[in-house]
Amino acid sequence: MLRIATLFVCFFLTRSLAQTPKRPLHASDYDRWENVRSENLSRDGHWITYQVDPQDGNGRLELADASRKTVVRRFPRGYMAQFTPDSKFLVMRLKVPVADTRKAKLKKKKADEMPKDSLLVLTLATGETRKLANVKSFMIGKDSGSWLAVLQDANVPRLLAETKPTSKKDTLLPTPPVSTTTVAARKGGVAKKPKGDDLVLLNMADGTRRTVSFVSNVVLSDNGQTIFYSRESARDTLKAGEAIIPGVFLFNTATGQTMLVDSSSKTKLYKGLAVDKSGKQLAWMTSTDSAGADVRIFTLRYRNMAPPAVPKGKRSKVTTIEPPYRTLVDTVTSALPSRWTANEYREPKFSDDGTRLYFATSPIAIRPSKDTLTPDDEKVKMDVWSWTDSRLQPMQQKRLKEEKERGFLTVADLTTGRVTLLANQEIPTVAFDPKVTTRYLMGMSDLPYQVQSSWDPGHTDLYLIDTQTGEKKRIAHDVMVSQPRLSPGGTYAYWFDERDSLWRAWSVADNKRIDLTRSLPSKFFDEEHDTPSLPGAYGAAGWTTGDRYVWLYDRYDIWQIDPTGREKPLNLTNGWGRTNKVRLRRADLDPDEKDINPKDELWLTGIWESDKHTGVLKATPPASGPAAISLMASSMHRYANIAKAKNAPTMTFYRGNFKESTNLFVTDTTFASPIQLTKTNPQQDSVSWGSVELVKWVGTNGTPLEGLLFKPEGFDAPGKKFPMLTYFYERNAETLTDYRAPSPSRSTINIPYCVSNGYAVFVPDIVYTTGQPGPNAYDCIVPGVLKLLERGNIDRARLGIQGQSWGGYQTAYIITRTNLFRAAEAGAAVANMTSAYGGIRWETGVVRQFQYEKTQSRIGGTLWDKPMNYLENSPLFFANRVETPLMLMHNDADGAVPWQQGIEFFTGLRRLGKPVWMVVYNGEGHNLTARHNAKDLSIRMYQFFDHYLKDAPMPAWMKDGRTAVEKDRGEMKY
Repeated sequence: MLRIATLFVCFFLTRSLAQTPKRPLHASDYDRWENVRSENLSRDGHWITYQVDPQDGNGRLELADASRKTVVRRFPRGYMAQFTPDSKFLVMRLKVPVADTRKAKLKKKKADEMPKDSLLVLTLATGETRKLANVKSFMIGKDSGSWLAVLQDANVPRLLAETKPTSKKDTLLPTPPVSTTTVAARKGGVAKKPKGDDLVLLNMADGTRRTVSFVSNVVLSDNGQTIFYSRESARDTLKAGEAIIPGVFLFNTATGQTMLVDSSSKTKLYKGLAVDKSGKQLAWMTSTDSAGADVRIFTLRYRNMAPPAVPKGKRSKVTTIEPPYRTLVDTVTSALPSRWTANEYREPKFSDDGTRLYFATSPIAIRPSKDTLTPDDEKVKMDVWSWTDSRLQPMQQKRLKEEKERGFLTVADLTTGRVTLLANQEIPTVAFDPKVTTRYLMGMSDLPYQVQSSWDPGHTDLYLIDTQTGEKKRIAHDVMVSQPRLSPGGTYAYWFDERDSLWRAWSVADNKRIDLTRSLPSKFFDEEHDTPSLPGAYGAAGWTTGDRYVWLYDRYDIWQIDPTGREKPLNLTNGWGRTNKVRLRRADLDPDEKDINPKDELWLTGIWESDKHTGVLKATPPASGPAAISLMASSMHRYANIAKAKNAPTMTFYRGNFKESTNLFVTDTTFASPIQLTKTNPQQDSVSWGSVELVKWVGTNGTPLEGLLFKPEGFDAPGKKFPMLTYFYERNAETLTDYRAPSPSRSTINIPYCVSNGYAVFVPDIVYTTGQPGPNAYDCIVPGVLKLLERGNIDRARLGIQGQSWGGYQTAYIITRTNLFRAAEAGAAVANMTSAYGGIRWETGVVRQFQYEKTQSRIGGTLWDKPMNYLENSPLFFANRVETPLMLMHNDADGAVPWQQGIEFFTGLRRLGKPVWMVVYNGEGHNLTARHNAKDLSIRMYQFFDHYLKDAPMPAWMKDGRTAVEKDRGEMKY
């Protein structure tokens, strides 16, 4: 009998727990919602690290054993992790605890007084750790080496601790700080704040450690053998009277020796340090001007540490002494125009093969004139706007720092010593890739078209630049191009010509243009492009070894093109993508790849257009002909960030969908048994979440349309009706399988929050024609809403609409056309296209004309050519028709849509006696950036919709407003 009673109780409890209702999301849930990112595989494929970070608070770094497919250690606040190339050590930074940073802010600490990160070194074989405090940066050899270079803040005490793997503490043991009063006493004067930081050099293999004070810059060779650093002028405060030699120094990790490379009492600044991959070649910049000088002139110096090569069988009878360094560029370098010299704002960079040094040069700045006789309040402050200016004054102001620091690419041939100016003031942009060394580089110039770029952007000229002579050959004049670049071997320049919708190439050897895709049956331009501008390309996968073929994307497949024309174009994926309506794209598994090896297997990602699910595919090596495609993984998820260990078959990828938080998986190249490494956001299981489905309907103009319907739990139960919010921005149907985390609103509704709190959410796609953006939105959105109402479980009397920016404009427009919606919220909405047309996007200084004539606003002509289109698409001119209560957000530092637009619409509706509110976040831009402001907006926006769509009480700020006096008192009034 007792047994029966016990079973009954267990059964009853199990049933009760199973039926426990899930709670809706609350604003307090936002901060702890996690995301996984920054995955990193050791080269041997044995180890994996990744970060798991909450939206606000302390995150963690996890270390997983790929062979066991399990997490072996967790490091609180770890981030920016790197494995050493030999896969023996893991180095990471540890963030300052959030609470410590907050306390420092409350105490109004200065930036240099704020708590600093620490650093942890883990020996993977033993689990032993070493820690360093007050870390500003660290670096390890990219290709080899066991030495670690760490810059520590010299303004706080240095700390070092070692712990065993069993230690549970996360503490740093302090060492006594150097007293500045003691320093002053030793020097017999007032102590000065030392320049530079402490450089800690640590051999992770044997524990050898060295510290160098007053270091300002440091670089480490890829092979880990050379640590090159600079020191500033100072006195050693620990050894009274001992001078610190300013200069640049080399530390050889193989010998443990330090060498002075360059030093001079006249030199005040050393910067721009560079070292080649082998660690043998050094470059640096020096200046005799102080850091505070109005104009600083720099010299570029170079030294090769390798001993000179001596031909076999020959011995020189004369002993020659190599100079300590060679001056590559100074103010009298003949290869440069008069009064040019090295540019300090661009770091020199060696080519991977060590034969070249790329750097920047520029004219010596004109010394600014200073008026010391006129009081500041009497000085004239004005701008001159001239119709002859190539750029408008606001754009010039936005680019002032960029222009003052502008440098022009220059190259030094290190085998001959020849310096060649590649870019100049007529062709300011020249691209280079240090991984390859080609004779010609590609240059671009939009200077002749800068005036017209205000309304017709994108025009440019293309050039080939000879690295040996500096000769510049124009290969394309006044073209509209996408993705112009050079093939890896430098045999071809290539680009997508938007005017002709063709991929083109320029043969360097033959000095002629080649049409790569002419007469091919596929379209290589964006078939869904719907603005008045020219469509861009689907892109290029790259070139095969030796520049033999270029791989280009159409909408679905990959094409292999022989630029010589000897072979016919080949559809590498054999039409599989088009046949199955799957958009195939190559997965780039090697970030250091120079070109594509056609003998390797071809890894692909795919998006199925029919239902928007995604997958991972693999094809046979293209070198054997059209690929045979195998499906490795496919489901109603978003697969992303496929990665592979450099020297092992270990692979990782992310997978998630609306219901499943995005997590990291580990597998191998067979993809046979993927294992989920992370389990983020387990709290979601206790939250009412909902689901999503793809919906289809036909627009007013007969266009087939798609969209997403997010449904609360219990949505399909008979007899129930739900309020619905409609949110939109261009097209979103392809995001069906995306995971959406609950988070504060920067400007738009948070879909999981709304669904969890009982709203259905409709996200329709919009297809546009030129000249009618407002009616196009109406013709797509309203029929979609009416179609959903036919299902019977959406309350027609409780419909809301919300949009931001372009979506905010269309929200404002739609409520002038229909009373279907009971409440609307519009963020940063353009209300008056006629006044917005000639306004400035203050974040860039660009005039807004191009936006209306060519891009998103889609009018397709000037204000004087199409005045009625501007008027008919402007909500302000039909404000008297609005019957829908409206909440606006328009911030006073909006750099994209002028704040005046929100004011115009608000004041118009206010005068008409329409219910309208506008929230303005002071100092915020187009979208909110401060998290506390986003939380505030979330509260107010959901209060607004809840009042109108759920009959919730009207909050105080809507009922009574918030006066300037109440704001001054700090009353938030929710």
